[in-house]
Amino acid sequence: MAGGKLTPRQKMINLMYLVFIAMLALNVSKEVISGFGLMNEKFEETNTNALVSNAQMLSALDAKASEAKGEFELASKKAHKLESVNKNFYNYIDVIKKEVLKHTQVDPETGKRPYEEMDKGEVLDNLFFGSDGYSAKGNEVIATIEKYKADVKNILGSDKKFQSIINELNKKLDVSDVANKDGIKIKYLDYHYKGFPAIASVAKLSSIQNDVQKVETDVFNTLLGKAAVAAASYSNYQAIVVLDKNAYFQGESVTGKVVLGRYDENTVPQSVTGAVLDKATGQARISLSAGGIGEQSIGGQFTFVEDGKTINLPFKGNYVVVPRPNSATISADKMNVVYRGVVNPISVSFAGISADKVSASGPGLSSAGGKGKYNMAPQGGSEATIVVTGTLPNGERVSDKKTFRIKGIPGPTGTIRGETGVVKGPKSNLEIATIGAKLEDFDFDVDLNVVGFNLKITGQPTVVVQGDRLNAQCKSVLSKAGRGDQVTISEIKTKLVGAGSYLLPRTAPVIFEIQ
Repeated sequence: MAGGKLTPRQKMINLMYLVFIAMLALNVSKEVISGFGLMNEKFEETNTNALVSNAQMLSALDAKASEAKGEFELASKKAHKLESVNKNFYNYIDVIKKEVLKHTQVDPETGKRPYEEMDKGEVLDNLFFGSDGYSAKGNEVIATIEKYKADVKNILGSDKKFQSIINELNKKLDVSDVANKDGIKIKYLDYHYKGFPAIASVAKLSSIQNDVQKVETDVFNTLLGKAAVAAASYSNYQAIVVLDKNAYFQGESVTGKVVLGRYDENTVPQSVTGAVLDKATGQARISLSAGGIGEQSIGGQFTFVEDGKTINLPFKGNYVVVPRPNSATISADKMNVVYRGVVNPISVSFAGISADKVSASGPGLSSAGGKGKYNMAPQGGSEATIVVTGTLPNGERVSDKKTFRIKGIPGPTGTIRGETGVVKGPKSNLEIATIGAKLEDFDFDVDLNVVGFNLKITGQPTVVVQGDRLNAQCKSVLSKAGRGDQVTISEIKTKLVGAGSYLLPRTAPVIFEIQ
């Protein structure tokens, strides 16, 4: 490119130009003619090497585009467009060279043409010029050069990185009129080709091909470097907060890190484990069912292929599962009650902690077998406190407690034949009936036993009975009663099955009306 430090290759080309111009100013001898031939050989050798080198760079761009896509894919497309335009123009110049050289033969022993015999320029004179200026072919050559420059500029666009390449190309292929040594303006083809030895014109055409190859070399180098810089540009990165876990308890330290991550839909891994790969966007999305309550881990691996090698990039993280809020917690502040004499079922949980890491303790409290399930049989006193302890994912222990009031079972209601209130029937029904008791509107299923009661008929003495059936004395008193008389069963003594000697509060009486 123009400006900057010249490469050895460019220095050689510049030197050739100086020699070439110097030769044009001399009275051309046979030796000088041979010098043009040697110069053309150097140009053609350089052009052949450039063709190979440029093809290798294009292949490298294609490989990068296939692997990394993104900027490399755009660079590859631009490079192929330029390669096509350059090839067409290079071949166009080559056809003109072959037209000049078709009148000479290559020496089979040396592999060279007879340069000293190529001192005439009639081929290009007849091809490029007419009686009054350029021939049709001459005009075509000028138009083709101008189109080539315009095509290159259109492909490279307004990117400043390519501006020096475009400027150099415009300078080297400037087809405007040229001032001769006398300051007279002469048309481009006249100045460079009219009347010159054939081998000199061939060398000049080879130098144009060299210019074409240099444009391709410079552009490919720039594209490779530009794409690599763009791929690594900070504009493609974003600062990402990565916490050590995705849920925290109030007061707990929030820990994690901030990293630079690149969101690039063109960087598509070969495969992913632990996530679902979306080929369209290049993103790997996590989709799984949350595990049990508590801290859970997640992980997997990206697999990329770079320069034919497999590169594995593992990832890992964790998250905390808390219970799904599927019910509201509503409690009556005055109704935290457990009943003495029955087994009170208790459910225990700790928000955000799995059941296997929660334990509870309290007087009369025992495990019911299931996770978080307990039974409580209240002891003495008027209150019982349950203490719950849980272990957080980080090992920290937390606790809470709740106090319940202990109440006795409410008094039951007496029954005859299982009926309460005023029971009607013949005396014979009462004689064989069982005196019982029931707890009405009580949520616990309990078994009650009547162990004694009093029987009273108006005008008759009260009979005290042990057990739950009428004895002989009761039946004697009952025999004196008539239709419409009421028999009151009161002072019913009721025990709770399984509660030992514990007697329930006073049992409401039941009345039997004789029919």
